[in-house]
Amino acid sequence: MADSFLDKLEAVDRRYEELNQLMASGAGQWQALSKEQAGIGPIVEKYRQYKTVVKELGEAEQLLRDHLDPEMEDLAEQEVETLKKRRDGLVEELRLALLPRDVTSEKDAIMEIRAGTGGEEAALFAGDLFRMYQRYAQNHGWKVEVVDSSQSERGGFKEIIFEVKGKSAYGRLKHERGVHRVQRVPVTEASGRIHTSTATVIVMPEVEEVDFDLKPEDLKVEFYHASSAGGQNVNKVATAVRIMHIPTGIVASCQDERFQLRNRQKAMAVLRARVKDHEERKKQEELSKERRSQVGSAERAEKIRTYNYPQNRITDHRVGLTVHKLALVLEGDLDELIDAVAADERARQLEEAVA
Repeated sequence: MADSFLDKLEAVDRRYEELNQLMASGAGQWQALSKEQAGIGPIVEKYRQYKTVVKELGEAEQLLRDHLDPEMEDLAEQEVETLKKRRDGLVEELRLALLPRDVTSEKDAIMEIRAGTGGEEAALFAGDLFRMYQRYAQNHGWKVEVVDSSQSERGGFKEIIFEVKGKSAYGRLKHERGVHRVQRVPVTEASGRIHTSTATVIVMPEVEEVDFDLKPEDLKVEFYHASSAGGQNVNKVATAVRIMHIPTGIVASCQDERFQLRNRQKAMAVLRARVKDHEERKKQEELSKERRSQVGSAERAEKIRTYNYPQNRITDHRVGLTVHKLALVLEGDLDELIDAVAADERARQLEEAVA
């Protein structure tokens, strides 16, 4: 284990003991001290287990160096191997425990897919991505609810916004944000030439009203008649809802539900997520001009993945992973790709945690 990592754990251990003393002395803010101690308690427990195992391992290795009889030597070797495995397991657990906890990871997700460059082919690709996420959600027992969409002439989507409801939906799907690129022969191409098109995926955690509320005076609410994909009015009653957040100009709309109240609830959920994301991104930009968030901005989003149909190949450019199972991935088999990006993210977080 690296010295910097051990130093970090030693500091956590010292803080735990310091909290013990403060609480025993009757220092103020007992509740806050208790909460902090409870938060680092599991790390301290594992670290102390680690130190015990390292000590026992040293003793077992010393026995081997003492030239025991063959029977005792075999037992000592077995003990060394067992302790090494236990030590390595604790190191990995401690690495994960030191990572900053993302409380949004367990939330539902709000996703937006927009056709990018490529005209009608880009819209068709956006539709393929939506169906891929539908199947992925189904594989995980999650529920998908469309909030709003704008269909293209051939059945794709110029834009589609939907909710994914299920435990840790955002924690998994947040790795999908960015520009997705497809290379294939479009159905509209008679000459058989391969075209490149793109679609942008945005992923935001669903924001509860109690966590982030919007002032009524900051909202402009409009009602209109819901339309079919072809533009015809399908409701005599104005059930569709469009809501603008006046200070930012951010707009969200919903016409998917039959009832106005439900459309308003869905539109508000999207608006809260967008405004919260806008404010957090603004804070990040103020802290660092060089570090830009790709969520919520198609212009700044980087190309994250290429779907190459002729070669049955998908490449994730963030981690350099290529798999040759395009059909399976489009059927929702995304875990290998998401796991690789998540592992890379954890590694970078760990470097920051022990820095």
